[in-house]
Amino acid sequence: LHLQCDQTSPQALLQRPHTLSPTPQVAMLSLTVNSVSFNGPALAPRVAPAAAAGVRMGVSDMEGTGPETGGKVFDPMGLSKIASAETLAWYRAAELKHSRVAMAAVTGWAWVSSGGPLFPGYLSVEQGVTFESLGRDGYAAWAAVPEAGKFQILGVIGILEILSESAVKPHYMAGGTPGKVPLLWDPLGFTAKLSPETLARKRLAELKNGRLAMIGVMSLVSAHFIPNSVPLLPGSV
Repeated sequence: LHLQCDQTSPQALLQRPHTLSPTPQVAMLSLTVNSVSFNGPALAPRVAPAAAAGVRMGVSDMEGTGPETGGKVFDPMGLSKIASAETLAWYRAAELKHSRVAMAAVTGWAWVSSGGPLFPGYLSVEQGVTFESLGRDGYAAWAAVPEAGKFQILGVIGILEILSESAVKPHYMAGGTPGKVPLLWDPLGFTAKLSPETLARKRLAELKNGRLAMIGVMSLVSAHFIPNSVPLLPGSV
């Protein structure tokens, strides 16, 4: 764009009538400046939608601490420090599952070892296997169970696992309650009649009893395979 300078004297400019006749170059420059100087309404910054409210479980919020652990979470390996809230919920669900299995195992092991009566009747009529014929050694009893019976036991466990992961909404890793298992979670509705304080006390008792049962079943297994490895247990369990 070339601008031509007007060399007319100031006096002559003052005597000119006040009518402007812009040249094409000036008009084009005016349009250009106007288009640049025009500012439309500012667009609001795009804000990402807030994440859906999910699990907000922290180590300090988890149940299970007490005088046994000095009022702190027992985590010698520091796994909770690198775990997300969802992972902590998964840890708690896994702890509850292992605790309940361990409590059932310790109870059954202690009952059978004590000489208590076994279930009457046949485990398999076709093969002539009775419950009493399985004996009182847990590992030998499992080996004596017919293959069809083993598949039935594993199938029921699998169904309960699938139900606990898919049928309970919301999922425990998305804000739900860890440990709820359909068909097994309080079918008679006892917990609905408990106060929040009583329910919290029972949940804590379940955790502590389950942890003790896990230690107990590890001791029983150790004493079974390694005689005299557990001082308080007989040489053969």
